[in-house]
Amino acid sequence: MTSLFDAATFGKIPLRNRLVMAPMTRNRATPEGAATALMAEYYAQRATSGLIITEGVQPSQVGQGFINTPGLHTPEQVASWRTVTDAVHAQGGRIVVQLMHSGRIGHPSLYASAHEPVAPSPVRAAGQQFTPEGMQDYVVPRELTTAEIDATVRDFADAARNAMEAGFDGVQIHAGNGFLLHQFLSENTNHRTDAYGGSVAHRIRFTVEVTEAVAAAVGNEHTAVRVSPGNPYNDIAEGDTEALYAALVPALPELAFLEVCEIVTRPVTRAVRDLWRGNLVVNPHAAPDSFPATARTAQEVLDDGLADAVSLGALFLANPDLPARIAADGP
Repeated sequence: MTSLFDAATFGKIPLRNRLVMAPMTRNRATPEGAATALMAEYYAQRATSGLIITEGVQPSQVGQGFINTPGLHTPEQVASWRTVTDAVHAQGGRIVVQLMHSGRIGHPSLYASAHEPVAPSPVRAAGQQFTPEGMQDYVVPRELTTAEIDATVRDFADAARNAMEAGFDGVQIHAGNGFLLHQFLSENTNHRTDAYGGSVAHRIRFTVEVTEAVAAAVGNEHTAVRVSPGNPYNDIAEGDTEALYAALVPALPELAFLEVCEIVTRPVTRAVRDLWRGNLVVNPHAAPDSFPATARTAQEVLDDGLADAVSLGALFLANPDLPARIAADGP
């Protein structure tokens, strides 16, 4: 029986245990998108996890969705991340960066250029954004042209190369939680009539192209993807969740691992497990009362064969020494 404390290797990424720190936005970067000393301390404190997945990091300025989030698209940003990765590695930890383009989830006031957020289609998200001027409504995004889609794919690949230069052990592509890749996947945000919209086969194309480009840039064994089937966060309605992931998962290239952020969608998680023969990480939430995920539910998904490792968010946020607390059956 697999234990939370068994070692593993995902691609070329060694894990000292099966407890993965889930990605969580912290808004602690500089206004220029550089990592800070506080971020290095925060991640180093949690280096006893089997693997750290960072907060979402924008692959380009236009990909920024929130105030004071970090990037990996300038030399200064790359250099700043080296402090973080060095601090984690000094503690014996492993860390991958999550590349996240926010798409329509953003606001012109976040950028010096005051440009419009972009998306597959000009569909405004419901809700508001925290900005330097306070809470403001999301704006109508500008629809990406085909040439801009190609450029965005290249941005992801370039950011992945920058990540490896910055000392990361790998790269995770965020294809969930209502951000750009998820916006292409979902019916309510993707109204395109070209090769990137309409049918399921067309709506998964952008995610597959980004993943293939990143894998080509840094190696499949250093590449991962995160999906969140059925997640309505950021005003998302996929429309055909089962068919969507039945098409997307087999279309992905070989990866170090695939992560499923489960939002009370256990049947879909099981379907992904059946379709995906590589390493699978699950952020387990099988029922409405299962938030936040616990050490008990983490071990249960391993026992059930549903996952090869488990990602936890809130518990790692509150407990930097989480693996030791779980091992000691502490509070």
